[in-house]
Amino acid sequence: MSTTEIFLLAMLLIFVAPYLVWRLGKTDYFAPLVIVQIIMGIILGPGVLGATMPDYYKFLFNPDVVKTLNGIAQWGVMLFVMLAGIELDLKTVWQYRRESVTTAGLSLGVPLLFGCAAALLLMNYQGWMGAKAANWQFMLGTGMACAVTALPVLVLLLEKLDILRQPMGQRILRYASLDDVAIWGVLALIMLDWERVGRQAGFLVAFATLTFVFRRLMARLDESDRWYVAVIWLIACSFGADWAGLHFMVGAFLAGVVMDAEWFGQEKLDALFKNVLLVLMPVFFLSTGLRTKWDLGGYSVFFVAGLLLFASVGGKLAGAHLAGKVLNWKKGEASIIGWLLQSKGLIEIVFANILLDKQIITNETFTALLLMAAGSTMLTIPIVHPKLNRAQNRGLVGQASS
Repeated sequence: MSTTEIFLLAMLLIFVAPYLVWRLGKTDYFAPLVIVQIIMGIILGPGVLGATMPDYYKFLFNPDVVKTLNGIAQWGVMLFVMLAGIELDLKTVWQYRRESVTTAGLSLGVPLLFGCAAALLLMNYQGWMGAKAANWQFMLGTGMACAVTALPVLVLLLEKLDILRQPMGQRILRYASLDDVAIWGVLALIMLDWERVGRQAGFLVAFATLTFVFRRLMARLDESDRWYVAVIWLIACSFGADWAGLHFMVGAFLAGVVMDAEWFGQEKLDALFKNVLLVLMPVFFLSTGLRTKWDLGGYSVFFVAGLLLFASVGGKLAGAHLAGKVLNWKKGEASIIGWLLQSKGLIEIVFANILLDKQIITNETFTALLLMAAGSTMLTIPIVHPKLNRAQNRGLVGQASS
């Protein structure tokens, strides 16, 4: 077969397998399609398909096909991260700044500490810390991976629970938005390369200067032109950040965070987001799955995934309950908010990919983080749904935040 034919067979597998599992298995309650795609990406990787059907795996995912898939995956994740940046509503966060800062700080800080403690334990064993990682980078990177909240997946979960437009849902989005900013700030710190610090400073100065020009230009353009200029801006920012040593996804997020959703229309942005998830992100999940490894043994990877899951869930719940005591939340609020904020999904995978690219974590740690992200998100709906029903019976969810 030609490379094109093998590529199309790979694409067929990428789109057919998750869809059939999701639709025929009726997994939507505990595993939305996006989570099934993440899990199938792992299954189609070297740890499962490569181990059980090595000849077929080598035939289907040969180097030429993998290069093509990686190119599509990089473009898809750039668009996804840009849209995540656009979705941040920092104006509303500022309006409720005391509540938002307190909750976001505790719900990020506590799981960060739990994750750092887990990383400290892993540092005593070989095979988990990346070849180019300093101890503090591995600890902070792993800790932040446990603290991540997947904002785009959170929106999908809130829609599924029918509270996205209710006061409770809007509050949770504010907390997650502030955490998102902190996550990318910490990532930039982890990526800081003292040999390239001049480049990085130059990029940030150039970005700040060009942002002023870009925003003024966008305000004057017609909507049809804004979409095209936004794509050019995305590519330029991603290139600049990667050239500076920060990573192209950091640039993609920065490109989005300085854009206003009003420039494009919320309905059109939502449609683009759904189309990116449908058309491009499954390829990213597969290319992510191809990077998983089980060389240290499956049991070890599952043990570490469980440890990280405990740090993530336990830390988020502890942080939310602390915030509830400080802010005098009603009974049951802290548990609902904590469980929703601990969902991981896509941003966790993006974050882990960057840590792996920079050799801060190994493929085995990367695999454990993917398993943790899938498990974290799959727990959310089954646990939150009955809690929400009880809260709605008390009239809790429909009430505005104090």
